[in-house]
Amino acid sequence: MRGTSAIVGIGESTYYRPGGSPDSELQLAVTAITNAAADAGIDVEEIDGFVSYGNDRSTPSKLSTVLGVNETKFAALSWDGGGNNVAGTLAIADAAVTAGYADYVVCYRSLAQGEYGRFGQARVTGRVRVPEEGAFRIPYGVMVPAHWYAMIAQRFMYEHGITEHALAEISLAAYAHAQRNPRAIRHGRELTKDDYLNSRWIVEPFRLFDCCQENDCSAAVIVTSAERARELDKQPVYIRSAAQGIDYRGAAGGAVGAGYNDPDFPTAHYKNIADMIWSRAGVGPKDVQVAQFYENFTGLALMAISEMGFSPPDEIEEWVRAGNLRWPDGELPINTSGGNLAEAYVHGFELVNEAARQVRGESTCQVDDVEFSLVVAGPGALPASAALLSVEP
Repeated sequence: MRGTSAIVGIGESTYYRPGGSPDSELQLAVTAITNAAADAGIDVEEIDGFVSYGNDRSTPSKLSTVLGVNETKFAALSWDGGGNNVAGTLAIADAAVTAGYADYVVCYRSLAQGEYGRFGQARVTGRVRVPEEGAFRIPYGVMVPAHWYAMIAQRFMYEHGITEHALAEISLAAYAHAQRNPRAIRHGRELTKDDYLNSRWIVEPFRLFDCCQENDCSAAVIVTSAERARELDKQPVYIRSAAQGIDYRGAAGGAVGAGYNDPDFPTAHYKNIADMIWSRAGVGPKDVQVAQFYENFTGLALMAISEMGFSPPDEIEEWVRAGNLRWPDGELPINTSGGNLAEAYVHGFELVNEAARQVRGESTCQVDDVEFSLVVAGPGALPASAALLSVEP
């Protein structure tokens, strides 16, 4: 709903390595939300709506009690619980405040993988019950996200003549940007092209530095109506457009969008999302100055960049190798705080915070004259989602 709502508060916890947080997952969420409310200049008790990922354990009932909110009027989850939920939460919050169901909706994600276990690690103990589509992959060793998405990326690379050097550009850009961001886990740990090429294989075509981190952390933003936003102290970050969706038979025969029987097999599932984002916003890829792309794995991020309309797949290798993803001189700097690879893995929600900071002019890798700032959620998982943030409604 073009410009009817805005992000008015940004917050996060300290970012920790997995198992490094002294706080519980719930406390991490409380910290991020409290910081977002302070940033917005509102009392935390004024929050009356909660939106998170489909599997977030920090529920509205817990948070509303701990935060002492006056009344909760709206609560919702974005389907599935994967990184696909990043911008889906904004779409839901946008709809809620525009419809008048709530005044201040907090969108958030909290993870304590030291407390609850890691996403990227297969766990097989004793007798194994294989659920649903897992019967078609687990017996063959396709057990974790790196396995699921490696085959999709490999096919995309084969069809379009893409090499490991294009994947390297995603990782090198993230690490370079993280060196300017003191919040980033990888701050102070530079990555060279040789480091990347000499890192161990995880599963081809992914090396170590093609894979996202896993962390204990939380991030949050507060969304309100455009009218209320203009009454607060901070510059409003308008939600120009937001979209969630599933393409035709997108998950056919596969897990969380890794559709091995999908008629369009090598896809990040963003072609239909791109159509929705640009048509709803009334602008196109050429109008965007900066973008945050969820990189669970570099190959999928590269596919999403292409599907969102920034480069045809047959030309994307040359385009990214020309330095177009890097701040300050690239045509489209991406993941300017370090992203999942080098800032922190808040299941991608840190990308929303960075996209909003770019609109405000507060990024550690600030792009000049930002009018539109794009955030694209986890490629491969469904429903896919994206949001376009803007300076003006």
